[in-house]
Amino acid sequence: MDAALADRLRADLLAARYTVDRLRQLWGDEADAALARGDRVPALRAVRDAHDPAALLARLLLLGEPADDTAIARALPTLGAEGARALGLVDAAGRAALDVRPSAAIDASGPVDWLIVSDLGEAQIGGPLPPEHVLGVGGASITLSGLIPTSPVERVLDLGTGCGIQALHAARHARAVVATDISARALELAALTLALNGVTSVELRQGDLFAPVAGERFDRIVSNPPFVITPRADGVPLYEYRDGGRVGDALVEQVIRGAAEHLVPGGTAHLLANWEYRSTMAGDGLARVRRWVEQAGLEAWVVERERQTPAEYAATWIRDGGTRVGTPEYEALAEAWLDDFDARGVHAVGFGYVLLRRPADDRAPRLVRTEVLGSPLPSAPSGIGDHLLTCLAAHDRVASLDDAAFGTLRLAVAPDVTEERHYWPGDDGPTVIRLRQGGGFARTIEADAALAGLVGACDGELTIAAIASALADLLEVDEGALRAQLLPQVRELVLCGMLRVA
Repeated sequence: MDAALADRLRADLLAARYTVDRLRQLWGDEADAALARGDRVPALRAVRDAHDPAALLARLLLLGEPADDTAIARALPTLGAEGARALGLVDAAGRAALDVRPSAAIDASGPVDWLIVSDLGEAQIGGPLPPEHVLGVGGASITLSGLIPTSPVERVLDLGTGCGIQALHAARHARAVVATDISARALELAALTLALNGVTSVELRQGDLFAPVAGERFDRIVSNPPFVITPRADGVPLYEYRDGGRVGDALVEQVIRGAAEHLVPGGTAHLLANWEYRSTMAGDGLARVRRWVEQAGLEAWVVERERQTPAEYAATWIRDGGTRVGTPEYEALAEAWLDDFDARGVHAVGFGYVLLRRPADDRAPRLVRTEVLGSPLPSAPSGIGDHLLTCLAAHDRVASLDDAAFGTLRLAVAPDVTEERHYWPGDDGPTVIRLRQGGGFARTIEADAALAGLVGACDGELTIAAIASALADLLEVDEGALRAQLLPQVRELVLCGMLRVA
């Protein structure tokens, strides 16, 4: 990458106010939504005759409109047509060779506008993606960004950086970031992404998984690794951005085990991952992940967000590569995928989030929790990383306490928790009581009168034991039996962040 040319491009993009908000103003919400679906026509119609600098840039760098040297120079007055070709932005015919688009994000540090460089998408090239394709900001990368905590740390490893989007997120909260990728092209585009955003705290290194950081440890690891389960068969394309070159879910296992060697004590890793469900006694997907975690000596919180059949999974990733359903090419790929799953007895594939932690104290109780999310999250969840770190801190606070010691705690209801009650007409008491969490995983807990009463009384003043005793008198039940019922439920609410230690 030519740093001087990158600086000139950055100056042009900033001067034109080439941002998410500005482009949405130019073409409207409907066209913006269509563009997110890969349909560029409404946006193109809205800006085709516009002379606004941001519109000129959008037509050239985002919407794929060819331009002559005069039009390129008008869109990029500092860089110029010659500089745009030298930087690899456009080809000899004046068509965009790279996708340069604005991206907006918000976290605990506030809002931020970025410029992201990636390869042209399926809609822009008009066909299947090439194997060396470098992906831009998609649903998975947005999801992962919500899993990254915003607490400050010294060093972060972005494993498999791609276009560099996670390195940008990490750099907001870390003194130094190391971003790795096996793809030389990905690192080239990530370098341009970082330069366009003026970020200098990220070091780029090439290599497979943890090889570029052998012997090093980090406070935090973030990764959307190339975990897609793809057959190792002739005629099946392997995409660098998603295929890790291993059989089945072996790459996820390798990342989890490798994280143990590269985290400082107390350090955490935040991953997206797949796991296979196999037709064997040990075939449960989450149980397999738990086994990898325990053998690596780590703690973990693993959440399964979705589970697909082999046919559904194959269709998802064949279409992701640009091959359309119903074509001979699609059917040949589907056969290869299903043969591969059959060979290992795979009957389902889970997808979700993995939080890992290297224990800071080997004597302390360890948390290894796996769960299936009961309700879907928003497509762009935010704050999950911070929420899970709060949950880990709650675990550390109460895990070693027996019931007597736990009962002496004073708790307060988290500010995002609400209570919902349903009554049959004319009844004095509710038929349904639900506790709802507004943040985190947006959990809904079914409660009875005793649990709802205890939660309602948690104002930080009374101990759990005192509230349970009062409830036993009020409900005219045995106090010991009520405590035995309530304490495990209350522990779960503390662990999930719905109740907090005052």
